[in-house]
Amino acid sequence: MTVIWGSNFTVVKLAIRYIPELPFNSLRLLIASVAFLGAIALREGRPTLTGAEWRRVIQLAFVGHVIYQLCFVGAVRRTTVANSALIFAFTPIVVTLLTSALGHERIQPARWAGALLSLAGIYLVVGGSAAQAGATMVGNLLAAGAMLCWAVYTVGARKLLAARSALAVTGYSMAVGSIAYVPLAWSGFRDLRWGAVPVSAWAALALSALLALFVAYMIWYTAVQTIGSTRTAVYSNVTPIAAMVVAAIWLGEPMTIRKLAGAAAVIAGLAVTRLERQSIGLPPAET
Repeated sequence: MTVIWGSNFTVVKLAIRYIPELPFNSLRLLIASVAFLGAIALREGRPTLTGAEWRRVIQLAFVGHVIYQLCFVGAVRRTTVANSALIFAFTPIVVTLLTSALGHERIQPARWAGALLSLAGIYLVVGGSAAQAGATMVGNLLAAGAMLCWAVYTVGARKLLAARSALAVTGYSMAVGSIAYVPLAWSGFRDLRWGAVPVSAWAALALSALLALFVAYMIWYTAVQTIGSTRTAVYSNVTPIAAMVVAAIWLGEPMTIRKLAGAAAVIAGLAVTRLERQSIGLPPAET
């Protein structure tokens, strides 16, 4: 799962060189939605959500699949893979802060220390970008926006996940989000020179849809069921490292000392929060 998600930053960056970001994202969302709806039909049959649950699904769709995807693909195009991946690595900290603000749980001192350590790591990675091209800073901001959307989506789904399966919540919200996303890409579809897109770009689109948006989610939920959410979440902390390694090999992005130090700080901050949670015997946060 971490290899798939880490590689996805590079796969998307390569594909949108030939397919504009909005049509690209629309197509991969539609492909993943069809796969999810098929899996739901096989496992759960016809949808049985109430009216209130459908309203929550629609809200989650706009935050977690429309606004999030607009920011995500925009970020991948406008900044480095390493920057994007490490900004996304801060998601667990933001989720913890949001759940605390909503009164779902109390933040222990060690978790504040972990949050500050991760913030310092992100600054090491993106703090020097202000002096770079404006597009890079815009990309960093878009990545931060996508990360915040994903955190809000995660916390906002907690109540619905208590009554419905994660497969159903993710699949239905992605399908609704796909329907809302497609009109945003209409002009891009009209202007796209379909015959000029190489086979490699279409392959990247299919891989991103079926692996990053579908298979990786299935792996995640299977792991949560078999080894628990805490142990599963530990593996997700490896994603930024996988992303930087793949980007260095495929895109030639330099793995500078500053980025390596930032990665170490981000992962150390996340590790501190996990160790603190285990030491006081708290259950894993719902994600």
